[in-house]
Amino acid sequence: MAHPRVHTRERPFTCSDCGKGFTWSSQLKVHQQVHTGERLFTCSDCGRGFTRSSDLLVHKSVHTGEWPFTCADCGQGFRSSSELKVHQRVHTGERPFTCSDCGKGFTQSSRLKVHQRVHTGERPFTCSDCGKGFTCSSQLKVHQRVHTGERPFTCSDCGKGFTQSPHLKVHQRVHTGEWLFTCSDCGKGFTCSSQLKVHQRVHTGERPFTCLVCGKGFILSSSLLTHQSVHTGERPFTCSDCGKGFTKSSNLKDHQRVHTGERPFTCSDCGKRFIQSSKLKVHQRVHTGERPFTCSVCGKGFTQSSGLQTHQSVHTRVWPLTCSDCGKGFTLSSQLKVHQQVHHGDSPFTSSDCGNGFTQSSNLKEHQRVHSGERSFSCSDCGKGLTQSSNLVIQYQGHTGRNFQ
Repeated sequence: MAHPRVHTRERPFTCSDCGKGFTWSSQLKVHQQVHTGERLFTCSDCGRGFTRSSDLLVHKSVHTGEWPFTCADCGQGFRSSSELKVHQRVHTGERPFTCSDCGKGFTQSSRLKVHQRVHTGERPFTCSDCGKGFTCSSQLKVHQRVHTGERPFTCSDCGKGFTQSPHLKVHQRVHTGEWLFTCSDCGKGFTCSSQLKVHQRVHTGERPFTCLVCGKGFILSSSLLTHQSVHTGERPFTCSDCGKGFTKSSNLKDHQRVHTGERPFTCSDCGKRFIQSSKLKVHQRVHTGERPFTCSVCGKGFTQSSGLQTHQSVHTRVWPLTCSDCGKGFTLSSQLKVHQQVHHGDSPFTSSDCGNGFTQSSNLKEHQRVHSGERSFSCSDCGKGLTQSSNLVIQYQGHTGRNFQ
């Protein structure tokens, strides 16, 4: 008489602790062990307890290495017939569990249940350290490693640790040189499909993540999250040495090297060291001559996109930042800040030798060579030493008779 309840969805047996309903009393009895913590079936090898004998039987294959259920399509083994059944949907493309809100299909009902929390906003699993909520317990478990510092998955080649095994798997391709996913537009290779998907937005111009305050679009949701702090003023990551705040933990980590003096990224050509790998990459273009960012108007090349962006104002005559004192336009806030020191009389960088003040640290550095006698730039034609690279260009013009623009 119990079988018709499958069709009527009747659940006459209800848990007094959480209100969940069951078709059979035996199901209720097993479920109640979730609340009591009782585990009637214990593994003789490791002592782990289970609420059902069938779960214990499946678990034992961990110790025996036995995978009795094999996929006929790919040969992968499974511990239970139910696991094999779910796996076979990878090959058939079957998605029997469909979300009523967005139509997305899933191979398992449990995955549909977790997905539906995206629509309801439910976050039943909460971190006790920071209060952040998650849709499933596995996400919470991975997140907690941020607080504990645990990195259980370690690369055998370089020793780098990861919080998740998929991240380790992707990382290992750095050592093997394996690039499974290639961009059809530019040929660039990637270790995972998600990286390729994000990269392709560079070509399509797609910016799926939009700021509700100013309308600015972003390729990554994380970039949008960081950007929003511009409007809120929030700087959740603070330097313990100087109190400066940052929008991202990675920015704080880079900044702390200013205090420690650490320069972990070294140029193999000249030995110059850098705080960030991105700065080393840009620097190496000095040696290779690479100028990947080219002006579409005049063809001039630049080592950085910011350099190209600044240059384009020469053609457009658009200056997004204007000096309130004299009206002069600038493309970068750093340029405007330096310029305003002319009006305010600020010279924050002072020579310890003569007391002469400068608006920029780079100008002070050049000036100090007058006192030290250092000649960092040498002419390859005559060997003459010069204090500035701009003087080196003039020296070349004197030898060749050419005007370098």
